[in-house]
Amino acid sequence: MSGRLLIFDLDGTLIDSKRDLADSVNATRAWAGLAPLPDEIVSSYVGNGAPMLIRRAFPGASEADLARYLAYFLDYYREHMLDATVLYPGVREALDRLHAAGIPLAVLTNKPVRFSERLIEGLGLAPHFFRVYGGNSFEEKKPHPAGIHLLVNEAGADRDSTYMVGDSAVDVQTARNAGVRACGVSWGFRPETFLEAPPDLIIDDMRTLAEKMLGDPGS
Repeated sequence: MSGRLLIFDLDGTLIDSKRDLADSVNATRAWAGLAPLPDEIVSSYVGNGAPMLIRRAFPGASEADLARYLAYFLDYYREHMLDATVLYPGVREALDRLHAAGIPLAVLTNKPVRFSERLIEGLGLAPHFFRVYGGNSFEEKKPHPAGIHLLVNEAGADRDSTYMVGDSAVDVQTARNAGVRACGVSWGFRPETFLEAPPDLIIDDMRTLAEKMLGDPGS
């Protein structure tokens, strides 16, 4: 397994956090005296970090109001991030196999890093990942390649054996910017954006990725 590295997005890739994110955005909108947004609209706003999520959910708001809404959202989400969030089917089994095989696994998300670590720990995945980086771990968020560059160096991985796994064009663009491969997942929040940024492969089940990486017959 020498030289390999798998880097995973979090929301929409490993975890189905749609319900808790939508509830937290709409709790913030209710606090601001506004009507709720449909879940699918909120999901379409996810992927570029919490500040951009709030900016999209409150179009036309002043910078001062956006700062207030963001603070409320983060406080609310901190308390409710594990209310309904679960792993997608096959994720735990795939990560168990990959980890047992000694393939380095990491998370690179635009979600704040402390929230990401808490979610991963709460869902029992912390032992699987040698590193978790979030949207505030670097000066620039994905699709900036800084996170992948650092993870490749930390893992001693080969770029042509490194995959960025995600559910949106943001993840594909991050992979392209870093010179590594992109694996898209067909579930998640924004797989339709693969039309504008096609990944190297698309999987329908995370266990398929494990089979491919481990060289099982028929993979």
